Amino acid sequence: MTSPYPEPFTTPDPQAVADSRIVDFARHVGLDGTDYAALHRWSVTDLTGFWGAVWEYFDIDADTPYEQVLAEETMPGARWFPGATLNYVHHALRNLSSDGPAILALDETGSSYEVTGEQLRAQVASVAATLRELGVGMGDRVVGYLPNTPHAIVAFLAAASLGAVWSVCGQDYAPQAAADRFGQLEPTVLVAADGYLFNGTTHDRRDAALELAAALPALKATLLVDHVGLSWPSRAYPSLVVPWEDASTRTEQLACTPVPFDHPLWVVFSSGTTGLPKGIVHGHGGVLVEHLKSLGLHSDLGPGDRLLWYTTTNWMLWNMVASTLLTGATTCTYDGSPAPFAKLDILWELAARHRVTAFGTSPQYLLGMAKFGIDPSGHDLSSVRVVGCTGSALPASAYPWVRDHVGEDVLLGSVCGGTDVVAGFAGSAPNTPIWAGELSAPHLGVSLAAFDDEGFPVVDQVGELVVTRPMPSMPLYFWNDADGRRYHDAYFSTYPGVWRHGDWITVTGHGSVIVHGRSDSTLNRNGVRLGSADIHDVVERLPEITEALVIGAEEPDGGYWMPLFVVLAAEATLDDTLREKIRGAIRSGASPRHVPDEILEVPGIPHTRTGKKLEVPIKRLLQGAPVDQVVNRDAVDEPTLIDYFARLGAERRDRSV
Repeated sequence: MTSPYPEPFTTPDPQAVADSRIVDFARHVGLDGTDYAALHRWSVTDLTGFWGAVWEYFDIDADTPYEQVLAEETMPGARWFPGATLNYVHHALRNLSSDGPAILALDETGSSYEVTGEQLRAQVASVAATLRELGVGMGDRVVGYLPNTPHAIVAFLAAASLGAVWSVCGQDYAPQAAADRFGQLEPTVLVAADGYLFNGTTHDRRDAALELAAALPALKATLLVDHVGLSWPSRAYPSLVVPWEDASTRTEQLACTPVPFDHPLWVVFSSGTTGLPKGIVHGHGGVLVEHLKSLGLHSDLGPGDRLLWYTTTNWMLWNMVASTLLTGATTCTYDGSPAPFAKLDILWELAARHRVTAFGTSPQYLLGMAKFGIDPSGHDLSSVRVVGCTGSALPASAYPWVRDHVGEDVLLGSVCGGTDVVAGFAGSAPNTPIWAGELSAPHLGVSLAAFDDEGFPVVDQVGELVVTRPMPSMPLYFWNDADGRRYHDAYFSTYPGVWRHGDWITVTGHGSVIVHGRSDSTLNRNGVRLGSADIHDVVERLPEITEALVIGAEEPDGGYWMPLFVVLAAEATLDDTLREKIRGAIRSGASPRHVPDEILEVPGIPHTRTGKKLEVPIKRLLQGAPVDQVVNRDAVDEPTLIDYFARLGAERRDRSV
């Protein structure tokens, strides 16, 4: 009988499967590692057995043992590994080679330097001693206004080793936007760099750092990092100033403070596009076991591997990049544009030069490489065995391009996750087939389903992405949410006791997951729902289109307006011929019921600073909501585009009067 499902784009190499850590883990628990589906079923039906096995397999070194794996299986409020005390930093540093690179520092000019395991331990010990002398202790907050460089990782590890709570954002944030985040935490110490690189320009952030320090009244000290070689001026800071060179070059011994499993490790913030950013708090132990599972089993990282994943410190991917150290692998930091004008393929060049084994990026990057004719195969990428991709759904068209231009044996793994859990919900593993345009399977330990409106799981139908059993890295709480109401309302108000993430997905009959986009920006034409990502995928494949945004806006008279906004490639013109080409592509590639009412050229599409399109805020602006109630300009990459779309909505409403 013929299967109704497509054949996999690739199937795993049997020898690579046999040599993988996930298969070794399966053998450790007495299961067949070649059967991922069976391994996953066990991981979500026996949470205690699975997470206990993760603890044992990765040899978690607790100062005091846990009493049981899962004491209370409730959402929210699950209690993991009660009684255990440990420290994330101890595990981040213990598996590193003393004389091998723990961190490779890269930038868009091609420059690089390495920090060995021994040097990293010494720098962390030195900065931790400095912080301790500045009065930082357990539960105090240390924040970073920093680009993606080794300084950020060292400062994070130093703070966490003391039991202090870390938070960081990039210097592309204006001082007020950074203060909107850090001000909630009332930090004791700020670590700030003099500037960063982007697209051939050195951005001076010394005045911005001073302005941010002045906006944080609880500060005791500011550590000033000399990253791009700009001299820090002699001026009055609102707190004690300590040069990074002095803080990081002392001779000290590192002693990590044991903390409870659920002691706060860091605070990551939501995008803050529609209000004050939410501070999402994760714990030492939850992050430790989740990231060991994700990076060690799904990404197959271990000693000898090197991970280069483009990110900024604004994005939860930075936290994952730092956690590479847990596996004993080398992590790469990168300061600059992913595709600077001077060298569009610099990331591929660096991956080849430094023998990177795992390369991480976004769908927009891969599609941009293809559209602009960049061919990575001009570099020796024979060391790259995995290309990871996240941030939005990776369209099927990218899979052949990666095979043909990066390597036919490369495992292309698309991942769906979130800042909320600082981890993935679904993706791939060394022992899973790959279907183009689909995520191979839910991650181990993730009880994922697609729910219909009544809260029942559906297969081969679009539904809400939900998680029905707790994960260790679910937030401990939101900062300044004493009664837990905001936390509950964010995830558990739709399906009581079940995590609703806010994405439309399809769980297929062959076990894969298809992501359709945010459920709060769903296109609902005459009762037929479609994810916006399905439209974007089709339209952005066209060579004439650089980027697209489709909106479905309910109108006061009961109507429904569905415009498609497009950013044109150079030399392209939005005439009737191109409009019909776009409509035809949507009819055949997405849905004939979701052909847009209008196709409009726009100068750009606004994004959060982590690269996500502002679908819901733009929808609300088009519906007439005031800008200050819809979006925080400081959280947007191109704030002027907010005014553009607000005017567009106003002009349309004026015409309809």
